[in-house]
Amino acid sequence: MAKISPYVALPPIIFLGLAGLFYFGLSREDANNLPSAMIGRDAPAFINITDLREDPAPTAEDLHLEGVKFVNFWASWCGPCRAEHPILEQMANDGLNLIGVNYKDQPDNALGFLEELGDPFAKIGADFTGRTGLEWGVYGVPETFVIDGNGKVLYRHPGPLTQRIMDERILPAIAAAE
Repeated sequence: MAKISPYVALPPIIFLGLAGLFYFGLSREDANNLPSAMIGRDAPAFINITDLREDPAPTAEDLHLEGVKFVNFWASWCGPCRAEHPILEQMANDGLNLIGVNYKDQPDNALGFLEELGDPFAKIGADFTGRTGLEWGVYGVPETFVIDGNGKVLYRHPGPLTQRIMDERILPAIAAAE
């Protein structure tokens, strides 16, 4: 009878160990909590932002209007943006002020996305060059910022919004701003 080497089991054991470590690292609550230097500061201006719809693109003045505002960076090519879109629709239906920034996208694709899924944005503009995203410290899309009535950044959420994020993070940030 042939003898089986003990080294045959080594690759699967290593693979399972690494898979467990990766799973643990990616499932941690703070995995998406990248630090933001914007918290507590004035929201940056919208640099080189252009009109996407027929109405004018958002301006710095829109960030200083009374009440809490949300600035959401998104793109039509972004799968997580599609996943979070029902939450944005619900926010708009609840009367929350959403400002959309379409990030490094083609205008026809962005408008098609909004036509297909709905347009929750009170104001919207396009950041074709990514300059505005750079000023805001955007790592990727989607990213959402909560802005108070004085134009200060209260909270930043990288990644798609979920109901859990709304309940545990966004709604408390709104309550703190009021």
